[in-house]
Parts: sequence; structure tokens; C-alpha cells
Amino acid sequence: MAEEYIVPENLYYTKEHEWLKIEGNTAIMGITDYAQKSLHEIVFVDLPNVGRKVKQMESIGTVESVKAVSEIYTPISGQIIEVNTELSESPELINQDPYGKGWIAKIQPEKLNEEIKNLLTPQKYREYLKTLEET
Repeated sequence: MAEEYIVPENLYYTKEHEWLKIEGNTAIMGITDYAQKSLHEIVFVDLPNVGRKVKQMESIGTVESVKAVSEIYTPISGQIIEVNTELSESPELINQDPYGKGWIAKIQPEKLNEEIKNLLTPQKYREYLKTLEET
């Protein structure tokens, strides 16, 4: 039986398993429940620098687990305005609460209306996860 992954309705997703939440003029991002379960026990997060300008789907850091190192890609272009420094001390927050306390960065989006079209809706992301389980 397929594992159930948490896919909140109010977010956008990438095929690389990042999520994006829009709050006013700020975009908050992290990695999905699928990603954290695939990585298992996360032991280190390499966070991007505040002030860095990023382009959509650019690598902005890494998440390391006891099994693997995985790139983190930004779902949207813009400027990093805040990072979750708690992850430096407690990277396991991503495992415990990937859509809440485990957020990775806040971005001031540049081309939100254009770029959001490149992201997956919750429904499309769920369909994408099903294709991964079939392989």
C-alpha cells in the first residue's frame, strides 16, 4: 500500500519536493513531508545567506541526513530575507514539522505571478507523488 504523505492545500510545490507558502509579500519555503521521509533522520542543514539573490530552482543549500545529502532548490526567484536559524541547532525540526517549525527560508519574491505558474498545485503534487511510487 502506498504511504500517505502530508500535502497541505494552501501551498505550492516543486518536483524536487520543496514547498512554497505565500504570506503577503513574503514567500516561505521548506522541503516536503515526502522529502523528509525519503531522507530519514536529518542531521544538518546548510542554510542560504540572508540578502542573497536567487533565481527560481537554483540550489540554495543542502539538507544532510544519516543516509544522504540533498540539494535544496528555491521554488521562486527573489531575495532571501530570513533563514530558520533554529535548524542549525535542531535540524530534526524538518522531520518533526516540515511545513511549520521546519521551514528553511523566507524570500522576497521578484516575479511571483509569472513563476507561480511553474509550480505544482497540491493536487498536481499528489499526482506526481503517485507516479514516483509506481516506479
